[in-house]
Amino acid sequence: MIDFLRGLVAHLESEYIVLEVRDVGYRVFTPNPYAFAGKEEAITVFIHHHVREDAVLLYGFETREEQALFRKLLEVSGIGPRVALGILAGGRPDAVIAAIHQENLAFLTKLPGIGKKTAQRMVLDLKDKLSGFVSDAGLLAAAGLAPSAPSSALSAGMQGTGTAWEEAREALASLGYTQAELDKAWASLQPSVTADETVDSLMKRALQQLFKG
Repeated sequence: MIDFLRGLVAHLESEYIVLEVRDVGYRVFTPNPYAFAGKEEAITVFIHHHVREDAVLLYGFETREEQALFRKLLEVSGIGPRVALGILAGGRPDAVIAAIHQENLAFLTKLPGIGKKTAQRMVLDLKDKLSGFVSDAGLLAAAGLAPSAPSSALSAGMQGTGTAWEEAREALASLGYTQAELDKAWASLQPSVTADETVDSLMKRALQQLFKG
């Protein structure tokens, strides 16, 4: 089984990168393909090698922590590779782990593909298995000691309240994104936002901007 690959980023799409290793291009699905944009030197991508009857798929991560958390998520009933990848795309590892430790279902159900029952299974199946994964920041969050963003930060850049972006912004802030990151994403999105834009569509578009940096 492949544990990691080291090579050059030859191509990038919204869901995967193509990593060139010794003249062979490997398609690697990753939570944030745009994190690899602009890398001109050889990089190491940690791999989960997934084999099923009709396909052999590679899922890749920048760190061992992400790789290990991805594999733990696959142990939860109802979470397959695509959903696990979406979880890591929607929430930083420390934030996801802290939410599981503090049984924060409100946070977990905001992650892509996660309903209330799946969130409850995540807590039940993983709470006692992730102690070695939690960093100092994660432990602080799990203990309820991490400072929360002020309400004024959540509404910065908005004209009034109750808008789709305000809700999307609050959800993204709960995933760990900073005020500066959200302001930058909103500045890019605002010119193209329409009156019928939904919270979900704004979150997806904002995440694309955040992935690009």
